[in-house]
Amino acid sequence: ESTAEMEPTAGSRVEPPVMTAEAPARRRARPGELDDVTLRRAQAGDPTAFRALVERYQRPIWELCWRMTAPAGLGDRADDLTQETFVRVYRALPGFDQRGPARLSTWILTIAARLACNELRRSRPDPAGADAAAALIAPGGSPRRARERAEAGAAMAAAIGLLPAGARAVLVLRDVFELDYEEIAAALELDLGTVKSRLSRARAAVRARLTAEGMTP
Repeated sequence: ESTAEMEPTAGSRVEPPVMTAEAPARRRARPGELDDVTLRRAQAGDPTAFRALVERYQRPIWELCWRMTAPAGLGDRADDLTQETFVRVYRALPGFDQRGPARLSTWILTIAARLACNELRRSRPDPAGADAAAALIAPGGSPRRARERAEAGAAMAAAIGLLPAGARAVLVLRDVFELDYEEIAAALELDLGTVKSRLSRARAAVRARLTAEGMTP
């Protein structure tokens, strides 16, 4: 069976999460682990098992790609980046060591984060792009509440959109997906001190931007 048949399809696309000022700190997005039996079957080429893997990790991977790209006005790339992530996972999965230091979820998040970083470096970001604000607005609620959420989301998107790709990756992996510092260091091929300093600078930059906009970080 071809990889195209086992990869996520447009029909299974998930909706973007609402990205508000409080969302990155409060929403736990890290996926649970695939069971060992299904993982071994997927590694052996079982298409049903690989579909189960995709279904388990598709939403968090799409969310990671979206959170990395949408603040720079590139949220429309999230679908393609998610697709490319699972193509690479499929090709490399037989070599994944279940007894190694990285969990499967961390390994897949690493692939997605690197692809998103490369996309950001390759493309010309547009923090004021329509998708950077429109994707942040939650439907429903009062017009006032919707306006407040839209303003908070747009401010957060603008602040994160100004971060360099590497700093944005550290911020998202730590504050949204709650990876350990050591896991982020391994994922982005950085030393531990660099991870901590980038995270500190990224948080300070986002807080400063939100404060300048008159919002409480």
